[in-house]
Amino acid sequence: MSEAILQTEIPAVMPPVPPVVALTEKTAEDQLIFEQVKTAVAAAEDKKALDIAVLGLAALTEFTDYFVICTGANQRQTQAIADEISLRLKKTYKLRSQHTEGYNVGEWILLDFGAFVVHVFVEESRHFYDLERLWRDAERVTV
Repeated sequence: MSEAILQTEIPAVMPPVPPVVALTEKTAEDQLIFEQVKTAVAAAEDKKALDIAVLGLAALTEFTDYFVICTGANQRQTQAIADEISLRLKKTYKLRSQHTEGYNVGEWILLDFGAFVVHVFVEESRHFYDLERLWRDAERVTV
């Protein structure tokens, strides 16, 4: 019986392999999303956000392409940062957050824009939740 297995035919010609799109190629939509991320970062910088980080998550997850993570000195500043990001994206791209969490408390404000999520923390909360460690396999993106 093992001789029959050894005598099976192997096709001489392999079927053609479809071309693979390079991961570095960006579509117009990808470029627009990255421009929106840069706008969010600029808005956070204008409100004096600290330690701004952008993580590229497209290769790791399907729910979003980027995390923008930043820190405010206190709850009032985190709210001001979140407000400025929301206002700038609304004015520039007519883009509104699909969901907002934590705004009233201000310890960790999450703004979900679909293709990217903005996290605005006070320092203690940022260290406690440590999203950069949790998503350590994500690409650090320079903006």
